[in-house]
Amino acid sequence: MSEKELDEFYETALEVAKQAGQMIRNAFDKEKHVDTKMNAADLVTETDQAVETLVHSLIKAKFPNHKFIGEETTASTGRKCEFTDDPTWIIDPVDGTTNFVHSIPEVSFSLAVTVNKKVVIGIVYVPVKEELFTARLGQGAFLNGRKLSANKITDLGKAVVIMEGGSSRDPQVVNDKVKNIQSMITRSHGVRAYGSAALNLSHVAAGRGDAYVEYGIHIWDFLAGALIASEAGAVVLDPTGSELDYLHCRILCACTLDLAKQISASLVHLDMGYD
Repeated sequence: MSEKELDEFYETALEVAKQAGQMIRNAFDKEKHVDTKMNAADLVTETDQAVETLVHSLIKAKFPNHKFIGEETTASTGRKCEFTDDPTWIIDPVDGTTNFVHSIPEVSFSLAVTVNKKVVIGIVYVPVKEELFTARLGQGAFLNGRKLSANKITDLGKAVVIMEGGSSRDPQVVNDKVKNIQSMITRSHGVRAYGSAALNLSHVAAGRGDAYVEYGIHIWDFLAGALIASEAGAVVLDPTGSELDYLHCRILCACTLDLAKQISASLVHLDMGYD
């Protein structure tokens, strides 16, 4: 891809995020119609679906030959992700749907663009708080235009770790996640949960936390935030410490490699499958 083409992708991504964010903001304080997907903890609203429909139409109008992976489209069909070398737009229309349903403002729109299976653009927009996180490969990460730099913590005992309970209610999965949370509580300064994978990664990029680990999330949840975090200087890996597999439903992000290694060694590693 030429720089001119990537510039066009980026400008389109910003416009798409702006329109998606306006739709989320308009619906945030209104009564919501809520359905469930896998279980009562896995929610979807009409706004999730409307935002994805809008974004899909905007991208297809501009780039008719590009591929598209969206949470609601994929979840509704039950098909595996078809992740190819083609330019691909990967979105989570409302990342933090449970927050959205309960009027908690940590709700984001997440958009990543990949070319040759490499993430070249990442945008995480938190419209209720007017926070726009952006990154382009090799050009740094920014929050509302201010350059971001992850912290330099190397000691788990001095770190804040972001973790989530997730939507699975399988007893063994819940039990292992509780063990991991307990492990981090006893070894770190503290544990936090914000309810949005894209925002959790952006928090590490912005120095609002030192690490984030989660099992049971998907490519649309973390791809944009992963680029933002890595462009801010953080490391993004599989929780075992190996290279991140975009289609394996788990991620570890830490502000330093030393911290990532300590966290990895302290976890029960869950295999939640593949997208």
